[in-house]
Amino acid sequence: MIMISTDETQPLPPMTLHDPGRFINRELSWLAFNHRIIEEAANARHPLLERVNFLAISASNLDEFLIVHIASIEAQYRFQPVHLTEVDQAITHLLNLHREIWVSLTRELAEAGVVIAPPDHLDDKDKRWLATYFHDNILPTLTPLAIDTVHPFPFIPNGGVALALRLYDKAHPRRNLNVIIPLPLQLSRFIRLPSRDGKPVIRFVMLEDSIQHHLQDIFPMLEVRESSAFRVLRDSEIRLAETITDDFVNTFETAIKKRHHGAIIRLSLSSGMSSDMRAFLIDQLEVTPEKIVIRDGFMRFSDIRQLIVRDRPELLYPAYEPRFPERILEANGDCFAAIAQKDLLVHHPYESFDVVLQFVRQAANDPQVVAIKQTLYRTSSASPIVKALVAAAEAGKSVTVMVELKARFDEEANIRWARDLEKAGAHVVFGFMDMKTHAKVTLVVRRENNVLRSYAHFGTGNYHPETARVYTDLSLFTCDPALCQDAVAVFNYMTGYARPTELRKLHIAPLDLRSTLMRLIDDEIAHARVGRSAQIWAKLNALVDPFIIDKLYEASCAGVVIELIVRGACNLRPGVPGLSSHIRVRSIVGRFLEHSRVLAFGNGHALPHAGAKVFLSSADWMPRNFDRRIETLVPIENPTVHKQIISQILPACLMDTRQSWELMPDGSYRRLDASRHDFCAHDYFMANPSLSGRGANLDKKILPPHLHYKSPQTSHGHDDKEKT
Repeated sequence: MIMISTDETQPLPPMTLHDPGRFINRELSWLAFNHRIIEEAANARHPLLERVNFLAISASNLDEFLIVHIASIEAQYRFQPVHLTEVDQAITHLLNLHREIWVSLTRELAEAGVVIAPPDHLDDKDKRWLATYFHDNILPTLTPLAIDTVHPFPFIPNGGVALALRLYDKAHPRRNLNVIIPLPLQLSRFIRLPSRDGKPVIRFVMLEDSIQHHLQDIFPMLEVRESSAFRVLRDSEIRLAETITDDFVNTFETAIKKRHHGAIIRLSLSSGMSSDMRAFLIDQLEVTPEKIVIRDGFMRFSDIRQLIVRDRPELLYPAYEPRFPERILEANGDCFAAIAQKDLLVHHPYESFDVVLQFVRQAANDPQVVAIKQTLYRTSSASPIVKALVAAAEAGKSVTVMVELKARFDEEANIRWARDLEKAGAHVVFGFMDMKTHAKVTLVVRRENNVLRSYAHFGTGNYHPETARVYTDLSLFTCDPALCQDAVAVFNYMTGYARPTELRKLHIAPLDLRSTLMRLIDDEIAHARVGRSAQIWAKLNALVDPFIIDKLYEASCAGVVIELIVRGACNLRPGVPGLSSHIRVRSIVGRFLEHSRVLAFGNGHALPHAGAKVFLSSADWMPRNFDRRIETLVPIENPTVHKQIISQILPACLMDTRQSWELMPDGSYRRLDASRHDFCAHDYFMANPSLSGRGANLDKKILPPHLHYKSPQTSHGHDDKEKT
């Protein structure tokens, strides 16, 4: 079965906890997620250029899937060819869908005044401009590379696109030349033509079209008989030896360099390419037939985001400026004073990531701050977080930064940041060789009235100000002594291998995160068995851990009502008689990327309820997150923050119909019908400030509209839903 989104579902017979078919294939589930993103590119609800962005995102995701996972998938399923066939079929389907939607989008873009023009369709004035642009800005960067006995085939970088040419030399009739022209990665793929006569039409020429149009300028004495594009994707997974005796950073840098030269896992060839040229490239690149893809038209769809121009705002989402929490403004910008009043939960991107930046900057500049400790998994290219930490170290504060080198595709940037921090005098630690540090934690120790007081930040997302404008994440700020002491213990574990024997409130992977979740689910099972309400709400990015899934199946069989919001891959089959009839799974794909992980357990009550157990987490429910990463699970105990999550954030996501898909028992997804009840969680959060950041307005009862959500399923026990 090809795992794609569909409105047609296949009924499944009853299953048991021992049925081998109780799990959906992980790779197919992930490809189905990417299919949902592609479908948003065809969704007329979105502005036209935003649909272009969805197509670019899905193309980038698929490239990453291929270059990171395909080699391991082939190794994993080498004795199960049926799985490889299904994965290949799903990938082929997505590639074909990319092309179909791209053709449709280019037509709609042209109707809206955004045109991609072949050079031959330009008038003389535009052709003269393009010729000048080509000679000034493109030709100097091109390097035609002839292939013969003295000129070996050039290295094509990962993701690189090149033109393969066959040239005829009239002066030497017996000599035909094969020439490769790699497209420089630094050049824009789309060349914007000047506006004409004040008309609003925006026109582009593709880079390769411009090159092909001017090939005679590159080869004035030769006849160009063929010109076709091809693209290379390489295996980019970094594989380290289990034992590293040399310097870890140097070893990692060497591994990164080797990644650039990984084995080819996909060779895309233009459908118009001659059979002779195909054979030549296949031979030179030493590619086996199963790694070859024949493509029509454009290659590297991720580049189409270059078409998203800001001077056509009517083709984009309405501008949105994140709010800044009023509580901090009322404290005259003093983050510590606001946090000291009570815990603060900031909901990104609806509330500004500047709160996190201000927290770190204030710590760096405050003479009363003694120490700052922070984890860094991913951050931006010109990271203001790193600059603040450098300033703090240069000011003489004790700064400790846990830099994760193994953050995929950010390794080189993280090495650079680590060296900058070390030069400034910070203590830089690279954690565990066999685990990633994925937790998002900052600890600030401050002297107040001759006593040290700690402030902590726990996040579900990275310290990355750019992605924080697009990803939905949660930032908890607290000065709770127990949580801060637990944060100290976690940092000691990461920096000095001081394994904590007992944490007061925090739970971490790989020590007790999975066992804690299993216990919380068991508690709901116990409530259900004695007739009390038993419910679980969870919002995640991925659910693939078989032990947790089996425990959720067990809970469903006991009568626990489970509502899951899983953005990406989900191996759990919901709604299967005898196995998961009380489980419902949805995925939200919309303007913002759902990234926060938040959990609620009814604790004997029907959700939402003040007595529920609520948590934030950095971890998805995957074996790697439980066993091979440092992750956090943070209990939410402050009543306002608790209410914000249980009565605002989770209900809004569960109520969403406009951008939600429901996972069906057969593994397919069905878009929810919004015709009767049209509700968009993203619109709600943009329009309504969150509870814990309201400050004085919270006391004035200036609150967002109350959300009335109740699970469509029936839970055990009486309905003691909290009245708010």
